[in-house]
Amino acid sequence: METTRQQKISRLVQRELGEIFQKETYTMFDGALITPTIVRIAPDLSVAKVYVSIFALKRGRGEIFEIIQANVKKIRQMLAGRTGKQLRIVPELAFFIDDSLDYQENIEKILSQK
Repeated sequence: METTRQQKISRLVQRELGEIFQKETYTMFDGALITPTIVRIAPDLSVAKVYVSIFALKRGRGEIFEIIQANVKKIRQMLAGRTGKQLRIVPELAFFIDDSLDYQENIEKILSQK
């Protein structure tokens, strides 16, 4: 069960990461559309699990995810710059691919075949 503080920080991190990904989409991520869908904060507020949805035009989803993994420190620094007045300690970021949309499409495809 998340506390109110965890929920507030997760919403803040999700919003700011969304803006970071939107600004850096052409320079860092080769035009891919990256959306943080879920952010879960650890009870001690030290780690944030970020689930991202990736829509890549030029490269594959795996390649874009590797770029995200390689730039975790830079993304965390950008997040710290945006949330410096609101967070005392910026949580470590752990990124995961959110495949819930793929799962939903697969279920709809199976149901439409019957």
